[in-house]
Amino acid sequence: MQRQIELKNWLQTVYPDRSFELAFAAADADFRRYFRATFSDGSSVVCMDAPPDKMSVAPYLKVQKLFDMVNVPQILHADTDLGFVVLNDLGNTTFLTAMLQEQGETAHKALLLEAIGELVELQKASREGVLPEYDRETMLREINLFPEWFVAKELGRELTFKQRQLWQQTVDTLLPPLLAQPKVYVHRDFIVRNLMLTRGRPGVLDFQDALYGPISYDLVSLLRDAFIGWEEEFVLDLVIRYWEKARAAGLPVPEAFDEFYRWFEWMGVQRHLKVAGIFARLYYRDGKDKYRPEIPRFLNYLRRVSRRYAELAPLYALLVELVGDEELETGFTF
Repeated sequence: MQRQIELKNWLQTVYPDRSFELAFAAADADFRRYFRATFSDGSSVVCMDAPPDKMSVAPYLKVQKLFDMVNVPQILHADTDLGFVVLNDLGNTTFLTAMLQEQGETAHKALLLEAIGELVELQKASREGVLPEYDRETMLREINLFPEWFVAKELGRELTFKQRQLWQQTVDTLLPPLLAQPKVYVHRDFIVRNLMLTRGRPGVLDFQDALYGPISYDLVSLLRDAFIGWEEEFVLDLVIRYWEKARAAGLPVPEAFDEFYRWFEWMGVQRHLKVAGIFARLYYRDGKDKYRPEIPRFLNYLRRVSRRYAELAPLYALLVELVGDEELETGFTF
């Protein structure tokens, strides 16, 4: 509540001649919260509150300028010391909200094709040396969240010697081909919850953790989502659509689609392991429970892919020992 009071006081200095009402709008998995300030004339802005003792708004401000080729929120005012940023208002309808309201593959495909178009535009602008590298150390730290948080906390188990061997085989097999993929700008959380339904083109949010890394990562984020799932044939069709657009745009994807689909699926394994660990950590460390029920979706993703590739057999064996080989119940699937 104290931060909200501080935000309101700061906004009154930014807009000294305008009255407004401040209301909570959204919260992220980290420490950021968003409020909507609505003025007496009906116009509004969105205000980011990022407590400076917990995080910095500097990465957000940097990447916002870098990603200006897509429809990111515009910075209207910012105070990096206080951790407050005023953004133009992109509305309150995310792609996820629109999809849950308008069920059916036709409507979903139309939105996802818009998102893919924006992703290609973002990737076309990629330049080396601007963003930090999505390197082996980062990938390894991320997937180790799986044994550290999902296995240890969610399952309450410790890997046996045999299971540690299976895990190490998985790491040694998985990471080298991922690191060998051509690199582009990676939003890192390019999901339907972070895309806004706005007039003209989608709004793109939550980009402050962007890196320079594997070209398939953001497509996996988009099509293997935490809160909504689609049949594999539907996803396959959209991966083909992306691949065709990427080739036409001159992006570094292979000429053979089968090779790119393998890139997509293996990149997904790294991300799914990471997300399962993060969602467990959000619950057990941070007390945030809205993500925990979606962990089974990622376990299902992991099992489906790991049993398709002989090289990933150690991961499949480990998953069967830990959680069984049956599909787990998840939330919305269309």
